[in-house]
Amino acid sequence: MNRFTPLILLSILLSLATTSCTKKEPTSSDPAVLSAEKLRSRGQQVYMSNCTSCHNANAKLDGPVGPAVAGSSLELLKARVLTKGYPAGYKPKRATGVMPALPHLAPEVEALAEYLNNLE
Repeated sequence: MNRFTPLILLSILLSLATTSCTKKEPTSSDPAVLSAEKLRSRGQQVYMSNCTSCHNANAKLDGPVGPAVAGSSLELLKARVLTKGYPAGYKPKRATGVMPALPHLAPEVEALAEYLNNLE
């Protein structure tokens, strides 16, 4: 073994040790983990990919099937998106029962609310 081999091995080990300790970007959609900006960005992605077939791409405007949803409360979004219901005492904008429940979006509802309540 040549005299540089231990130094090379040590360098490789130190390199591996330091790269495994670096901080990584969060991948969770948990609101406690993401910044408000990232949460809004995630909410926009969720809205564009799940809601715009019925609601307008501009959430401030009525869509072809669904009403404008900008400013919807978290309580309303949870009820509507997850259970197809409404919060107690809420009067729907439209009397249709067209919107299906989308329970697979449960981890994304807070991001969706952040986006819909912070539109410019």
